[in-house]
Amino acid sequence: MALARGPRDLICSARECEEKATHALVWSNPAIHTGRHKTWLSCPEHVSFLHDYLAYRKFPVETLALHEFLAREAHSTTE
Repeated sequence: MALARGPRDLICSARECEEKATHALVWSNPAIHTGRHKTWLSCPEHVSFLHDYLAYRKFPVETLALHEFLAREAHSTTE
């Protein structure tokens, strides 16, 4: 079994999707990730599904355009 693609691949995180990502969903599970966030990437087709999946579970989730997320990440690594 191969490992799933990661955010560096810029491919949608939805299962079996190989489309280019256009959005980033930044989320955390407060019960586990104190002060830490995880990132899922999404193509236009799956952004609502992935957001709703996380929101249904009451996980804090922020949806950003991919270029905004990448700019924010670049800025945070230079500080």
